[in-house]
Amino acid sequence: MSPARTTALLFCLGVLSISFPQPAAAAPLATVAITHISNLTVICAIIPSRTNGNRYDINCTALPLGIQHSYPSGVASYTAIAAGDGFLCALTSPPSSGRTTMRWWDLTHERNGEEPKAKRLYFGSRLSELGAGESHVCALVGNTSEVRCWRWTEFASLRDRKLASIAVGGSFLCGLSLEQAIECFGSDGNVVGKQPSGRYSLLAAGRHHACAVAENGSSLTCWGSGAPQVGRIDFEVTSLALGDNRTCALSGVGRVRCWGAGRNMPESLRSELFLSIHAQGSSFCGVLNKNFTLVCWGSEIFTRNRVVFGNVLPGPCRTHCACGFIDGSGNLCPDGAVICRLCEVESIPISPPTGLSNSKNSQNGSGGGGGRRRRVAYVVLGAVGLGVGIAAVGICLCGRSGRWLQVHDSGPADQEAASGRSEPPPALANGRTPVDPASVHQRLGEFSRKGHNSTIEEFPLQVLLEVTSGFSEERKIGSGSFGAVYRATLDDGREVAIKRAEICSSSSHLGGHTRRQDDKEQAFVAELALLSRVNHKNLVRLEGFCSEGGERVLLYEYVANGTLSDHLHTLPSSPLAAWDARLRVALDAARGIEYLHRYAVPPIIHRDIKSSNILLSDVWTAKVSDFGLSLMGPEEDVSHISLRAAGTVGYMDPEYYRLQYLTTKSDVYSFGVVLLELLTGFKAIHQHDEDEDGDGDGDGGGGGGGDGVAPRNVVEFAVPHIDADQVHVVLDGRLPPPKPSEIESVQWLAYLAADCVSPEGRNRPTMTEVVSTLEKAVAACAAAAPPLPRSMSTQSL
Repeated sequence: MSPARTTALLFCLGVLSISFPQPAAAAPLATVAITHISNLTVICAIIPSRTNGNRYDINCTALPLGIQHSYPSGVASYTAIAAGDGFLCALTSPPSSGRTTMRWWDLTHERNGEEPKAKRLYFGSRLSELGAGESHVCALVGNTSEVRCWRWTEFASLRDRKLASIAVGGSFLCGLSLEQAIECFGSDGNVVGKQPSGRYSLLAAGRHHACAVAENGSSLTCWGSGAPQVGRIDFEVTSLALGDNRTCALSGVGRVRCWGAGRNMPESLRSELFLSIHAQGSSFCGVLNKNFTLVCWGSEIFTRNRVVFGNVLPGPCRTHCACGFIDGSGNLCPDGAVICRLCEVESIPISPPTGLSNSKNSQNGSGGGGGRRRRVAYVVLGAVGLGVGIAAVGICLCGRSGRWLQVHDSGPADQEAASGRSEPPPALANGRTPVDPASVHQRLGEFSRKGHNSTIEEFPLQVLLEVTSGFSEERKIGSGSFGAVYRATLDDGREVAIKRAEICSSSSHLGGHTRRQDDKEQAFVAELALLSRVNHKNLVRLEGFCSEGGERVLLYEYVANGTLSDHLHTLPSSPLAAWDARLRVALDAARGIEYLHRYAVPPIIHRDIKSSNILLSDVWTAKVSDFGLSLMGPEEDVSHISLRAAGTVGYMDPEYYRLQYLTTKSDVYSFGVVLLELLTGFKAIHQHDEDEDGDGDGDGGGGGGGDGVAPRNVVEFAVPHIDADQVHVVLDGRLPPPKPSEIESVQWLAYLAADCVSPEGRNRPTMTEVVSTLEKAVAACAAAAPPLPRSMSTQSL
């Protein structure tokens, strides 16, 4: 992207970020969740850790049996939870970090009384809201108004919808638009399409109905199955809890008022003040403000004992509050964070839990009045921003369109779109006449548009014989499926790698060619056609070709430091035995693939991304090579091509292999395998011993060969551990443990790799998203590392 476009885009993003402020009464993240499994009611809450006073764990109690499970926190405490039918989700997000991890537990799959293992659903920008339905969970990403849903195919992504707040029901999702109107999606016909018109400030959902508070706070409207008729209200509502056929509201002073069928709140609780309330089915729970105790009602299982947990974290810890904070909450949160008041809650004294003081709160200030003043400021900023935003729409609404794709119709690379990323094409040497690649072979014309002006250099066979000493063994530096590779120096001083196809006798087949020879011819034509029209510092550069007689020869820039595969699996020592170096290599390779997918016109699918096709220059710049299987084909998931699956075992996209459904996401899968190689040190397919089980006993990672007895796929080995947030188990054991400055970057690498090898292509990131993530990982790796040497003694292509 050009600097001018980048500046315009940043300006647009800045304008849009102030044009549509979120409503002040957006639903908070919850620290209490309720779910039902068969005849059990499971209540979970975030409470202080029993083993680490600076952490918060999740405790769950299954009633009426009283069975308890604890989910200890890891590096960061849990900050919010949500539950659907038989599952639990939780967020961890250190106050000093801008990122969030979401874990998911299937509570129905417990075996022998053991706690289910956590699976990571998300790692990325902070989530500002979280809600769960029957089998799915949804969230808002940061302040972008982007809606994300997991385990809900119908709404895998609502990124085109910008919502200021969301409420997740059983089989529906409702949200407040940026204009504070209600929008609903899903299959519940009693809710979707029946939402009221008007502007609203607060929205909540139960299993079968939803409720919303009018913008002026004077009325509460509910609709759907079992929705109570409420109408006008005479108090400020700060939050809602919707159970089956019953709705409860929390007032500004902490009182709870309910409507609808079901058990009334016990008399003993009606005089209590609450910080938050929660509901699922017939069960209602609330956190008392006097001692942070969680009490429940609404079901007969709470008749004997309404106190479920003591000392519950009343809300997520934050570093900034719009409407003041809860007194004493500074003692509950690490790193100077506090627990925010719900906007509109009146200032009432709240006693901290026994033994806690207010010593941390003096620096934070308090009071809810500031929230009202801030809301006035937000309205003013919103009005001004809206006007500027409308003026800027013409600048912002620029995108790529009309890029319908063809397999056999190539054109010049989109140099304008790729400016800043590509290099000028090399000048031809010694005055040799440039040759259009279409003249090499008739079939090459299939890849060439009319008027195609991309040129490369054609070399006489005699010149190549001279510089390789007749393709002698002394000049040979490697070989592959295409043929032998030779190192040579041209008469103008350029060092090149010369790839020569194996020669097959015409008598070996009645048609003059074997199937293998035809494949080599196709690879030669494809690679020549593609590399003649692309240019990027992270793609190996094609210097020229020779197609004289039966010879098929390609000349590339010489890449001094061999392949990534050599450095990971073959060489006894390597400068890549450092996490920061591996991250930089990953980013370089990703940028090269991104160029093929995004900036080539039409996009190019490599089809054979693997560590042995990533070369390392003398300054350790990674370059993607070997385009013999590449195709000019579909952009992301727009369309597909049915072709005989091609690629390398262990790297091949399983969706492409099974269905012959080829998209750019197939390259993403292969690159994900490369990332796993960088992370673990294992080959894509490697031998392993039975005791090499990755159980954290120190024998995991590294090598990828040896005297093992069974082949193992690196995806099958690594991804379950990564999804369970056990990245340390799969790290390459030959490298030192990540330094504190590298831990977060290595986590980014692991989570990205797992996302790239998702079984379904639609769940994988694009290469642009991969590049963005790796750029963050490299930037976060703050520790200065010594520069890598310019070359290695062992050199190969």
